[in-house]
Amino acid sequence: MDDAFNSVESLRLQALKSYAVLDTPAEQAYDDIVSLAALICGVPMALISLVDEDRQWFKAKVGVDVMETPRGQAFCAHAILDPEQIMEVRDASLDSRFASNPLVTGDPNIRFYAGAPLLTPSGSALGTVCVLDRVPRTLTPAMSDALKALSRQVSELLALRRANAELRLLAQAQTARQKQLESYQQRLEELNQQLSMQAQTDSLTDLLNRRAFDRVLAEEHARFQRSHLPMALVMVDVDHFKAFNDDFGHVAGDGILHTLAQTLRAEARNYDHVARYGGEEFAVILPNTDWSEAMVVAERIRHAIETTECPHRNLTASLGVALATKSDTPASLVERADTALYQAKRQGRNGVVAWGDGPGGDNPPHVS
Repeated sequence: MDDAFNSVESLRLQALKSYAVLDTPAEQAYDDIVSLAALICGVPMALISLVDEDRQWFKAKVGVDVMETPRGQAFCAHAILDPEQIMEVRDASLDSRFASNPLVTGDPNIRFYAGAPLLTPSGSALGTVCVLDRVPRTLTPAMSDALKALSRQVSELLALRRANAELRLLAQAQTARQKQLESYQQRLEELNQQLSMQAQTDSLTDLLNRRAFDRVLAEEHARFQRSHLPMALVMVDVDHFKAFNDDFGHVAGDGILHTLAQTLRAEARNYDHVARYGGEEFAVILPNTDWSEAMVVAERIRHAIETTECPHRNLTASLGVALATKSDTPASLVERADTALYQAKRQGRNGVVAWGDGPGGDNPPHVS
């Protein structure tokens, strides 16, 4: 018997705690119900009482000063034992369960009690809507029906309260999840951007790699064809780089390439595109640049490389320049700039050779 009661009581207390209503502030909806209960039953005291493990706590009250009493003194603790019925005590002073109760022998001097249990959908009794008087009396059938109806209303209010709390928690969880997803999305975009940059960047020099160079050259060439604004390409090859690698090793050679890459970047203009074309060869795409401007940029790059201080020994570079023409393709533009570059090498290196000697750009290589 005790085990069965303890099991039921444990489930009841779990249900009560799930409503998260104990020790919450007063609310008008509950206050209105106890006022109606007192008015309908013609009594000076009415309560919405919730029976906890060791106390009864009042969610709403009329005619009572305290907010809770020990469970051992609670009439409602007896009322919840028979959840299907209103418990009515006509004269507590004559009832062996309550005759010595401090609430009967002292303030508030209870004589009459009637409590309608507050039921959960599963049938657990959380407490009662109860009415009390200081004189013996009985409820009429209409009063009993009204008290049951009010208890059902309180049960609905409690269920609604719990549902709203669950919705708030769900909304908070969704908000937190949304923020988490936004954070993941931002991180994913950052990673994608990093991957995109890595896919376009030469790992040794931090310049555009060959794939990126091909894409940018095609874009700039298409813009040249649409706008008819001039465009040039400079190919740069480090002189005697193989001998440098043979003498000082590939680690030193890699360091030189990185240094020279930064030199090219510094000498190029903000809107130029600098790439590592392959090995010790670099390329500089010069948008909106005519022949004379391209030669100035190329000569500035050649001089900067020649004067860059490098470990072991300084290096020079040979440069080829080609101006884009209407008959060009990106590949033919590279081929003409490359041809000019190798002409510079054949002529003694550390020089600039242009394919063409003016804006037409269709003539053979020309030494600057």
